[in-house]
Amino acid sequence: MKSITIKGSQRESVGKVATKTLRNAGKVPCVLYGGEKPLHFSAEELEFRDLVYTPNAHTAVIELENGQKLDAVLQDIQFHPVTDKILHVDFYQLFKDKPVTMDIPVRLEGNSPGVRNGGRLLFRKRKLSIKALPELLPDFITVDISKLRIGGTIAVETVLSDDYTILHPDSTAIVQVKASRTSIADEAEDEEEGAEGAEGAEAAEGGEATTEAEATE
Repeated sequence: MKSITIKGSQRESVGKVATKTLRNAGKVPCVLYGGEKPLHFSAEELEFRDLVYTPNAHTAVIELENGQKLDAVLQDIQFHPVTDKILHVDFYQLFKDKPVTMDIPVRLEGNSPGVRNGGRLLFRKRKLSIKALPELLPDFITVDISKLRIGGTIAVETVLSDDYTILHPDSTAIVQVKASRTSIADEAEDEEEGAEGAEGAEAAEGGEATTEAEATE
């Protein structure tokens, strides 16, 4: 998984006045949890552009002024209710030997025959919560919908992996195709296939009957 570097400055004062001063200067107060004790630091708001404003999942490298670099994952973020400016960010420190929980985006691959025949695609889970060691965190989880027909569902059980644990029940629907007013084509296609099969069976039965009659003669 790609890591985004966040350059920050360690904070000595964490009171309300100090926090307000930071925000007025265009900086975001942050806290890194998971170590021996919480680490308070601040960073320019622009530093979070590639980490926050993206549909992709990334880890972060907190690079402090003293040269210290800490691997982390974004845990929580607070936005201003009116301006949408970032007010506060919480990170959780990563360790190579400790699993971490993270939301990973789902990407759909292929073209669903059910959708081509008028069905309605319902993308139920655009992200899946997983637990894995940092080095095994995937950038995304791929779901192949090339065989998904009307009435079909792809559930979590189809994307299980030995590299990580998905924190949803196996039966949780990720994507479905539901019938719609224009989905007659798919049903008709099934009926045609069924009719062809029935005609073939009848022809076979007729052939057998003739053979038996001929044998009797």
